[in-house]
Amino acid sequence: MATTPASPTPSPPDQRPTTHSAAHDVEADLLVRLRQGDQAAFESIVNGWSPMLQRVARTYVSTDASAQEIVQETWLAVVRGLDRFEGRSSLKTWVFRILTNLGKTRGVRESRSVPWSSLSPVDSSGPTVDPRRFRGPEDEWPNHWTPVGSPRPWEPSPEDVTVAGEIRREVARALKGLPERQRTVVALRDVHGMSSDEVCDAFTISAANQRVLLHRGRARLREALENYYHGPSPRMSV
Repeated sequence: MATTPASPTPSPPDQRPTTHSAAHDVEADLLVRLRQGDQAAFESIVNGWSPMLQRVARTYVSTDASAQEIVQETWLAVVRGLDRFEGRSSLKTWVFRILTNLGKTRGVRESRSVPWSSLSPVDSSGPTVDPRRFRGPEDEWPNHWTPVGSPRPWEPSPEDVTVAGEIRREVARALKGLPERQRTVVALRDVHGMSSDEVCDAFTISAANQRVLLHRGRARLREALENYYHGPSPRMSV
């Protein structure tokens, strides 16, 4: 007698929390510990976030010493204001807002303040990549890479331990040479792992503006690495 095939057993629902939920739980736990005066929790965010804060503070003032003072003032304000933090934004975004307010105030005193909200558009003059690297409108494949302009493989690879230190120094040098706003956005996104929303919220800039700054900064870093591996390309000669 024929039997009816058994229905496949449904897979159990995934009980793991979503990334957003997990991150929210971690931050909620961190906030509780901070409010309870947990010294280890406070030291963890001070050590983890201070390099980012220092970099951002430096965009508002003229010396590293002034930037360091702003970071110290920020942490004091965080300690004093923790009980008033309502959680409408992430803790990190709230800390950065405190920093930017203090930075703008100090920058005004130094007559060097450049509000991030004024960035529209910023560093947007000229093409991001040399147009000569792309095929012209009359070509069979317009706007595609030319044979000479196409990005080339990097050899030895970035993982080669014999050149890793040199590459890091080259990237650091190229990063330092970026315009201030590009450098800060690239560092916060690619070095310190902040999300685009966090960067936009911290500096009160639009998502489009943030993308322009990030794209242009990354393009200049890639060009620096291409020159490191292959030397200045003939296509760039005049």
